[in-house]
Amino acid sequence: MNILRIFVLIPLLMLLGLWLSRNIKQIRTVMVTGASALVLAAVGLTIAYLQARAAGDTAEMLFRADVPWYPALNIHYSVGVDGISVAMLLLSAIIVFTGTFASWRLQPLTKEYFLWFTLLSLGVFGFFISTDLFTMFMFYEVALIPMYLLIGVWGSGRKEYSAMKLTLMLMGGSAFLLIGILGIYFGSGATSIPIEQQRIWFPLTFLGFGVLGALFPFHTWSPDGHASAPTAVSMLHAGVLMKLGGYGCFRIAMYLMPEAAQELGWIFLILTGISVVYGAFSACVQTDLKYINAYSSVSHCGLVLFAILMMNQTACTGAVLQMLSHGLMTALFFALIGMIYGRTHTRDVRELSGLMKIMPFLAVCYVIAGLANLGLPGLSGFVAEMTIF
Repeated sequence: MNILRIFVLIPLLMLLGLWLSRNIKQIRTVMVTGASALVLAAVGLTIAYLQARAAGDTAEMLFRADVPWYPALNIHYSVGVDGISVAMLLLSAIIVFTGTFASWRLQPLTKEYFLWFTLLSLGVFGFFISTDLFTMFMFYEVALIPMYLLIGVWGSGRKEYSAMKLTLMLMGGSAFLLIGILGIYFGSGATSIPIEQQRIWFPLTFLGFGVLGALFPFHTWSPDGHASAPTAVSMLHAGVLMKLGGYGCFRIAMYLMPEAAQELGWIFLILTGISVVYGAFSACVQTDLKYINAYSSVSHCGLVLFAILMMNQTACTGAVLQMLSHGLMTALFFALIGMIYGRTHTRDVRELSGLMKIMPFLAVCYVIAGLANLGLPGLSGFVAEMTIF
């Protein structure tokens, strides 16, 4: 069996196990077992990938598998991974695993919550292994749809408003993306996409993915969504889901339409530059811990898109490092914010003085995450951001 099928099979088995579960103990057992299996599968895939490259395998994508779904439209279940995909799969598995424990005592409707959480995970894993445009788009939508219920039902604050705003803006981006994908399919030539077609479909495709990557001015769904989401959903949302935007921009828009990217990239460079600066300054004036981290994520994800638009190996390496670094940092941030809120019942920094004395371990972890976030030498943020700059 192709190793990549595991990343779709395990979440499907988790969904079945959750559906059959009758009590909270069984639900937790299914989630911990499935999340642990995903981490082991991701680690095993990483080792297998490195061994294959060390052995001299120079194929662009490894562990390929291809099953025709609808030959009339050339739709295939086609999967494969390169180094970027492997890194994103490992990041996703780690955050799904930690997010499971962050939701350990979630009430009410625990079973339904974990069903939607697992479906979201299925979409994320499927997206990162897909090499067929239709299959990738299908998994992309599978990852987006559960967010509405996860925030609208189990969120806090203005959860209905935030859930609806997030859904409408991301579905709007999906509409642009679908038009771009159809244009690529029907407008491509025998070996490449003509430059005239690229000029039309590149902006739509980049914009479609860019909405999920918090591209200015379509970023406003992100802070509200983060602030209202449950802790584990915020971790998966900022740590992994937003990476679908950067990954898609790189894999689809930039890779398939490089000539148009050279001509029109300056437009998106301006927008991503605004995202970086605007997100950082907005984070400075917030008083809610979740909003601080959410606007910081807008800035850091802007750096990812900015680096991708540079179209050189050093910057793209920095973009991948930034996705990894930000994914781990922001997931840690939201986990710590959830712990702080669970003990203090507030996220307002004006009411949270003296935390170092009361909860020293959480405070130290928060400081470490903050130093990584600002790019302190020796931590992951420095390596990623200096590579980009």
